Amino acid sequence: MKEAKPEERKLAEAELRVEELRELVNHHMYRYHVLDDPEVSDAEYDELIRELRALEDEFPELITPDSPTQRVGAAPAELFRPVPHRAPMLSLDNAFSEDELRAWGARVDRGLAGATPAFVCELKIDGVACALTYEDGVLTVAATRGDGRVGEDITANVRTLRSIPRRLDTDDPPSVIEVRGEVYFPVKAFEELNVRLTEAGERPFANPRNGAAGSLRQKDAKITASRPLRMWVHSFGAAEDITFDSHSDFLAWSEKVGLPVPPTTRRTKNLKEVLTFLRRWEKTRHSLDWEIDGAVIKVDDAKLRRRLGSTSHAPRWAIAYKFPPEERTALLKSIEVHTGRTGKVTPFAVLEPVFVGGVTITNATLHNEDETRRKDVRKGDTVIVRRAGDVIPEIVGPVIAKRPKSTRRWKMPKKCPSCGTELVRREGEADWRCPNKTGCPDQSVEWLFHFAGRGAMDIEGLGYKTGIALLNMGLIKDPADIYGVTDEQMAELDGFATKSIENLRRAIDASKDRPLWRLLAGLNIRHVGSHVAQVLASAFLTVDALAGASADEIDAVPEIGPEVAATVAAWFDDPDNLALIEKLRAAGVRLEDEPPPDEGPKPLEGKTIVLTGGLDTLSRDEATKLAQRAGARVSSSVSKKTDFVVAGENPGSKHDQAVKFGVEIVDEQELLRRLGR
Repeated sequence: MKEAKPEERKLAEAELRVEELRELVNHHMYRYHVLDDPEVSDAEYDELIRELRALEDEFPELITPDSPTQRVGAAPAELFRPVPHRAPMLSLDNAFSEDELRAWGARVDRGLAGATPAFVCELKIDGVACALTYEDGVLTVAATRGDGRVGEDITANVRTLRSIPRRLDTDDPPSVIEVRGEVYFPVKAFEELNVRLTEAGERPFANPRNGAAGSLRQKDAKITASRPLRMWVHSFGAAEDITFDSHSDFLAWSEKVGLPVPPTTRRTKNLKEVLTFLRRWEKTRHSLDWEIDGAVIKVDDAKLRRRLGSTSHAPRWAIAYKFPPEERTALLKSIEVHTGRTGKVTPFAVLEPVFVGGVTITNATLHNEDETRRKDVRKGDTVIVRRAGDVIPEIVGPVIAKRPKSTRRWKMPKKCPSCGTELVRREGEADWRCPNKTGCPDQSVEWLFHFAGRGAMDIEGLGYKTGIALLNMGLIKDPADIYGVTDEQMAELDGFATKSIENLRRAIDASKDRPLWRLLAGLNIRHVGSHVAQVLASAFLTVDALAGASADEIDAVPEIGPEVAATVAAWFDDPDNLALIEKLRAAGVRLEDEPPPDEGPKPLEGKTIVLTGGLDTLSRDEATKLAQRAGARVSSSVSKKTDFVVAGENPGSKHDQAVKFGVEIVDEQELLRRLGR
């Protein structure tokens, strides 16, 4: 039998892989677009598409008309009437790095043969694509993307969205225009919906995009109306009796006629400015109340767009730039628990290593017993892992379709994993705690590390490794013992030579004279972080004064609520904690602050105020500092305890809250008068 040539073997292998990829992609497209129940993250789906497209580019003879690379989306579900789009809703090519974006920019330059394009940068909303058709200014049809040519009729449901006008605000509407955008679920509202669904015993949505899709595709429009969906318009398809010279002109027209246009969109002169836009939003993507997974960059000029044209599935004049994925799927190997410095026992997932949001993740928090049960994640599950900014990675939920039949529900252990003490859970609290404050190794290590950290006593060189060694050698039992460790004892630590001993000694001695708030932050009092510690230190000036104060006296301090006050008072009522204070006193640790110098009269002493809207002569920061120097507490929210609200231009909801609570509202001139200016 004649042996196949290497190129023939390569083609045969590629053909098998292409068929496998097409089957996978079609499966995941169906799960995503039709069932709204994806099994993989967007990033993993993108990787499958990229691999398939690369093989088809290398072996063009394998391309078929029904390949997922040759069409958009998935066939519409059969729940709603099919709607042909007046113009195809093409998808976009993707760039996953700045180099790929520059390569696209170079292709655009070549295609324009010397013309220099400006670009419009739009944040890529992680929502549901929707097309709205207005005839003579009246909304007549709303449809999903579907397969790009035929979508689903969701007109009745879309008409319930308050952000979408039923009639365009213009006396001269075009006879027809099909505007396109993304329907999304605001993040806070989505979280509230999931809580309600869970309390009702219903399955929560995996993410806001699924929540938006599930809310739009309801047979009963009343359900859609009950959910605060929003829409941002970003483009148009077919249009009659109207033309736009540029994309910027279209967006300006849309805003003028009442269509919702995202305020984050920017026009840029060149690719360098595009990159600046991308880098900024990649860092601040979580400052918005809607989820984004990248940005879309478009050539602005309409004539230049026509010169560039489109392929069968995507325009050449636009590209989607994807931020590093912050959701991935991973295998959950086990669920463990950890005891923290306050005794709180937290469950966490041990994962197969997965790259999320620019880092490799092996552990992800599950928060507490109730949250773990609500999500119903189990050992052996394939789970969706999310990393938002710099926060601790968390598990969004399991991919039920991939769950092995042998899995069992997870149960919270009854004893502390560190010391074996029976765990307790107080009524009304979500967390289990280990009550063994002095004999629990994990609590001791975490407390010591926290005490020495930058947010507390700032003892450089006293990290986990050194702290664990000191505890294991029996040299310390609590943070106060740090001050009694001798140089000779330090010399017994692994890796400690003369220089490292001198450095640690210098850091320990320097910490004795830290401001009072740093000591309070390090004492392991529940709810007392650096900010609350600074408030308490300013109010009481000495540890003894704070220790002698009642819960009511502590609660009377501005910014301190009853829960924090009760916790602080209870901490100082504990004899073990008072003994710790005496050990610190004996070691020479500073327990008081000097009273602040008299800065003259404080006309707003004891007043709580709120600033809202734009002021004429002061920036928000300047107004805040002036008010604080005058003795006021400047709060970020209005309550019945607010003394007055300073309202400038476009004051927003805080003004409405002040009216609701009957709080006095003043302008900038009145604020200046009360400040004595």
